[in-house]
Amino acid sequence: MLGRIFTEQFAFSSGDSVLVLGMGRFGGAVAQSLMRLGHDVMGIDKDGERVQLWADKLTHAIQADSTKENVMLQLGAADFAHAIVAIGTDIAASLMTLMVLTELGIKDIWVKALDHDHGQLAKKMGAHHVVTPEADMGERVAHLITGRLMDFIEFDDGFAIAKINAPGLTHNKTLAQSRVREEFGVTVVGVKRHNADFQHATPETYIQSADLLIVSGPTRKIELFASGTSRKK
Repeated sequence: MLGRIFTEQFAFSSGDSVLVLGMGRFGGAVAQSLMRLGHDVMGIDKDGERVQLWADKLTHAIQADSTKENVMLQLGAADFAHAIVAIGTDIAASLMTLMVLTELGIKDIWVKALDHDHGQLAKKMGAHHVVTPEADMGERVAHLITGRLMDFIEFDDGFAIAKINAPGLTHNKTLAQSRVREEFGVTVVGVKRHNADFQHATPETYIQSADLLIVSGPTRKIELFASGTSRKK
């Protein structure tokens, strides 16, 4: 589940090759999701049993030490546009692998951080994106439990995209009439109506009570909009 959610954050072009370093539960889930999305994936891990487990599921699965620059050069790691450091509990190995990827000049490096300090250090050492899957999942579940957000993805800068039930203040009005952006500081991106195709939203889009809305904006403002009780000050 964590791996699937993490994969939703990627903005890779179709068919891009991706390097996944660390084939534990998280790295394996990410690699498998990327394969389903049509990407070529090379998975690397020091553990031969893990590599054997993924040998028939990925484009390439290789037993190797990702902290060694000469090894990574031999494997052609420098040719990958994207790399994901998914090493589990060994912070030193994670950061050493990040250093190698940075030296190789990989343009898009993602790092799974074990905690805030690990993530901050990874950013200083050249990681382009840092995720903390357990913390991200905890926040996601908290949002879903409240019942206001049906689905939720938050990005690094506090910007989010969510699926919500249309709040009462939008019912039987166009978006221009309910002044969602002006009053709440969020944008309704699209509308899904039962037994109808998804439609991109415009100011003239008419909202019915049973509609589902796809909304983007700062997380807290989306929460307020979904509650339908608090206006932007």
